[in-house]
Amino acid sequence: MSNSAGAVIAAQRMRAERQMIEALKAAEAFSPEKAIPLAPDRNLARLALRGLLRQNAIRQARAGFYYLDEPVYAAVRKSRRRLLIGVAVIAVVFGVAVAIASASKAQTAPAPRPDQLAFRALYEELVETNTTLSEGSCTLAAERMAARLTAVGYPAADVRVLAPADRPKDGNLVATLHGSDASAPALLLLAHIDVVEARAADWTRDPFTLVEEGGYFYARGASDDKAQASVWVDTMVRLKQDGFAPTRDIRIALTCGEETADVHNGVEWLLAHHPETLQAGFALNEGAGGLLDAEGNRVALAVQAGEKLYQDFQLEITNPGGHSARPRKDNAIVAMSNSLSRVGAYDFPLQLNPVTRAYFTALADTQPQHAADMRALTAGTTPDAGAAARISAANPSWNATLRTTCIPTLIEGGHAPNAQPQHVTANINCRIFPGNTIAGTQAELARLIDNPAVTITTVGAPDPSTPPPPLSDAVMSPIREVAGRMWPDVPILPTMSTGATDGRFTNAAGIPTYGVTGMFGDPDGGGAHGLNERIRVRSLYEGRDFLFEIVKLYAVQGD
Repeated sequence: MSNSAGAVIAAQRMRAERQMIEALKAAEAFSPEKAIPLAPDRNLARLALRGLLRQNAIRQARAGFYYLDEPVYAAVRKSRRRLLIGVAVIAVVFGVAVAIASASKAQTAPAPRPDQLAFRALYEELVETNTTLSEGSCTLAAERMAARLTAVGYPAADVRVLAPADRPKDGNLVATLHGSDASAPALLLLAHIDVVEARAADWTRDPFTLVEEGGYFYARGASDDKAQASVWVDTMVRLKQDGFAPTRDIRIALTCGEETADVHNGVEWLLAHHPETLQAGFALNEGAGGLLDAEGNRVALAVQAGEKLYQDFQLEITNPGGHSARPRKDNAIVAMSNSLSRVGAYDFPLQLNPVTRAYFTALADTQPQHAADMRALTAGTTPDAGAAARISAANPSWNATLRTTCIPTLIEGGHAPNAQPQHVTANINCRIFPGNTIAGTQAELARLIDNPAVTITTVGAPDPSTPPPPLSDAVMSPIREVAGRMWPDVPILPTMSTGATDGRFTNAAGIPTYGVTGMFGDPDGGGAHGLNERIRVRSLYEGRDFLFEIVKLYAVQGD
């Protein structure tokens, strides 16, 4: 694009922006109550609207309705004027500007500390050990991490790699740093070392080579869950090297099979065959980290207590079928489609528990556009339906936090293009809100579908379901203390996981399990379970420091 063409496009975008601003001012749309619809019909107008939304100069009150934040818009215009002056200065003193920019970059991305470099080598070794179900070996990864513990002085009796006899590659690392009070309940540091499959041909980089690029670490498992797993090993190494004397035992368990629990799960296996390795007063696990906005600013630090119950249901319908030239009214694909449409359109009842109520109460302070609805949602003993509807429409994760969700994820049927289908199956994936049962959810699906020809059966062994563990002062105080030092202006959000972790097994075994990492992630999820998985370098190093400090505080509680 030529400079002149770029200037024309910029001018057109500014014209579209002015038209939107004038429309908002003319309608006196300066508050959520006065919001008006904006529906830009051209790309440049849509780009202008998105830009103003990112800068909070225009705010969204609800879907399609917007209002003007005049003070912010005035600040945006002032900043633009300054930028124009700055561009002129840069054109005159380009060389000096480059030097300043280089110095600024050096300040915002400081060189890693020596201890961080040592940790990076450990992290790299774990990440680059393939632990997929198809080709990898958790046992090899566990052995490599075990070697790092014994190298700093842990007795061999306190460091074990345990694997089922019939699954020799699904090994788990368990180790203990003994405390001074044998009667004090132990602290368990839990993480899984298996990872989701990754096809190298689909990735921009080799998924099993750690790549540091543009402020990120890229690799399969870079975040889920080898970031926390490597931090736990590093923590145990540092505690031993520092001569740290805990009051309670500190146990580490790096397990295999969290991502493929229907095939094998290391936590379930350890609880059944080596329960002493996981015995603890409470556990720290994956499940929640820090939240970043689109510009990389810290929004909130999440602490997870409890999670929804995962359950798949298979829908199945059969009929005689026949030639496509003699169609039946009970076509199996049509019947299944109608059933899935009913499920897809249904919203399960609204629910709150102490954790999700605390979540939305705290979240309101970070979401000015939705604060009023979030406060209305939690003000009464039952959720405000109108506020819940607007919150659910604004963010799929918020919707999932408020209710059981069930969605179609797989469908298969038909055997020939010129024949009526004789057999159709579909999978419904449900994430069940704590306190509800699998049987109750199955009955609700049957009521929705309302077709006796469609059978509904559960898939796989049911997972245990338990209420969220309490977020007591003993659990929260170390988090508040360390987070207050590291990120003093960042609120702490109690959360319930809408996914599933190994915490469902440890909670059911009587070990209260909390998701806390201190690692701040991008709004898009960082590619976890998908392509080009990544974690910010800054986030990993900060999370390492955060977890090390809270472990030391927990370790001396003694009760």
